[in-house]
Amino acid sequence: MRPAHTGLAVLVAALWGVNFVVIDIGLAHFPPLLFCALRFLLAALPAVFLVGRPCVPWRWIVGLGLALGVGKFGLLFVGMNAGMPAGLSSLVLQVQAVFTALLAFAFLGERPRPVRVVGMAVALAGIAVAAVDEGASGPLGAFALVLIAAAFWGVANVLTRKAAPEAPFNFMVWSSAVPVLPLLGLSLLFEGPATDARALASLDLPGAGAIVYVALVTTLFCFSAWSRLLRRYDASTVAPYSLLVPVFGMSSAALFLGESVTPLRWCAAALLVAGVALTSLGARVRLSGAGLVVAGRAVPRAPERPAAFRGGGAKRLPQGRGELREKPHRPAPGDATPATTTPTR
Repeated sequence: MRPAHTGLAVLVAALWGVNFVVIDIGLAHFPPLLFCALRFLLAALPAVFLVGRPCVPWRWIVGLGLALGVGKFGLLFVGMNAGMPAGLSSLVLQVQAVFTALLAFAFLGERPRPVRVVGMAVALAGIAVAAVDEGASGPLGAFALVLIAAAFWGVANVLTRKAAPEAPFNFMVWSSAVPVLPLLGLSLLFEGPATDARALASLDLPGAGAIVYVALVTTLFCFSAWSRLLRRYDASTVAPYSLLVPVFGMSSAALFLGESVTPLRWCAAALLVAGVALTSLGARVRLSGAGLVVAGRAVPRAPERPAAFRGGGAKRLPQGRGELREKPHRPAPGDATPATTTPTR
């Protein structure tokens, strides 16, 4: 990658990592479901009137909006509001790579290769260690909510792959409009109209800043920048930078929120990052009839020498587009055998 694009990838990972600290700040001003609804409302408006509708069926737009907005972010915000630390949330969400691989196998028929299976096992071991640490120091129910949020992220990834939008930014904008009403309805039902009204009436600069950051910075800017990088480079080149998200998330949470990082949490981080790296980036190498396939690209084998040309004999001359023919054998003087030529192969 060019240095400018490398810097952009690192910037996006940093903004996504700091996003968990901003979410924690926003949750101090809003109930979680209302905060999530406001996030997608600002991400969708007024952009939905400025960009064209993506050329995909409505079921994919609605499906992604519900999976990403209500499932992933709704449960993430509720889990963090229930006591899940911001830094640990940024780490646990990365297990979405495992859920994506499992769902792709179940619904898309993408069979994971052995290296990806090993990666999933390592990542799940990291989740187990993180669960032990969180169970000893925090609410295990909140941990489970964030883990389910990661599963919904996997669902959103599979839906996006099925939709295959030609304009991913438009797809994201229109999908952001879908969860607004369901989240507002859930907020009125579970958080109460009075709580929502008090939160909106007491809106201040930090609360408004949190909404702007999670809607415009991490949703629209980061998504469009990431999509731009994926259009320019292979996914295997861009994807490793997403592993920096929990690094920035845990570091910023320790710096700004004073969250401690226990030895068990460091162990969980090492296992999870290694497992996600193997699951997402493991070299997919196999042999096929056409040659070697590495990361989806065919590397042709060296052509075998035809049997007629082995062990000396006639010389080979090029004949258009790599075809071969034999140089005619010229009989020695006095030889009664007429000259012959083997047909061009």
